[in-house]
Parts: sequence; C-alpha cells; structure tokens
Amino acid sequence: MSIEVLPATITRFDDVATMLGPKNPQSSVCWCLSHRVDARTNRELVGPARGEYVRELCRRDVAPGVLAYDDGEVVGWAAVAPRSELPFARSRKIPHVDDLPVWSAWCLRVRPGHRGRGISHAVLAGAVEYARSQGAPAVEGYPVDNGTAKVDLTMAYVGTRAQFERAGFTKAADTDAVAGGFPRVIMRRDLR
Repeated sequence: MSIEVLPATITRFDDVATMLGPKNPQSSVCWCLSHRVDARTNRELVGPARGEYVRELCRRDVAPGVLAYDDGEVVGWAAVAPRSELPFARSRKIPHVDDLPVWSAWCLRVRPGHRGRGISHAVLAGAVEYARSQGAPAVEGYPVDNGTAKVDLTMAYVGTRAQFERAGFTKAADTDAVAGGFPRVIMRRDLR
C-alpha cells in the first residue's frame, strides 16, 4: 500500500467533503470545525454554511489540513493549523507548554472500509510534514492516554498517545481535558 498525503486545497474540496461532510447537505455535522472555530461561531454555522466555511478555508494560502489517498481514492484526513488560530490558543483545559508558535494536529479520520491499514499513521505523518513545509517549529496533538483500553470510534478522532508516539511525538504535558472517558495529554514533535 502506498499512501500519498496532500494539502486540502480548494482543488481537492470535493475530497474534503467526502471525508468531513454529511450525507444530507442540510445536516449540521462537525466538518472538523468544533475545534477550529470559537463556540459561538460553531453554533451559528448550520447546515450548508458549515461546508461553505470549510470551502473558504481551503481557498487560503495555508490549507486547513491534509488528505490521504490510496491509489487516487481519498481515505484519510488530518486537521493541522497554527495553534494561535484555534480555540486551543485560549483553552483552559489544554495548557501552553511554552511560547513556541506550535501548530496543532487535532482531528484524524479514516474512511470506513479503510481502517486498520496504517492510514491514520500516514495522514498524521503527512500533517507533520505539511506543518514543517509551512515553517512550523513544532507540532502538538492532544490525544487520549488510553493505555491498552479500546477507544470508542466516535471519540477516536483525537488519536491516542501510542499513535502519536509512533509518529515521533513525546509527551509534553498533562491536561485537564477528557475525551471518551480518557484523559488527554499534550504530545509534541519538535521540527527544529
């Protein structure tokens, strides 16, 4: 299997919609916005407005994330952006480790039917490389520290500590955040 990871640019918006959008265009699913925008904006963006917001993000010079492809078919997504642009910048539960202008990788998705084939590892590695290409000095993730316990698939998008460790991240700090009943930790990979 050869996975190619590419930035989620406007020319790839249909693939972004495949990974993040609802089957029913009127639905108000996440579109990977719940941790990208403030709570008020997240509540105000409903139905098709969510997809249009993401379409505009894809038009920016810096893509809102990366997409993984297996033989030309989109199979994975990772959100990655400067932490300063995200609600994580003001989070009371996920502290700042230091003043370094880190990027955050906070949402990893693999399409059903493609799981268990290493795609989440490839897309996380691709997110790190994209951040590096944009000058990021480090990338942080905020996965669950679940040990060997199984994580419910609805909460698996944050990733696991072991998954981030396999991608070269090390634990930087504990947090007060919880996902799926598990504590979240700050994992960091230095790119300098």
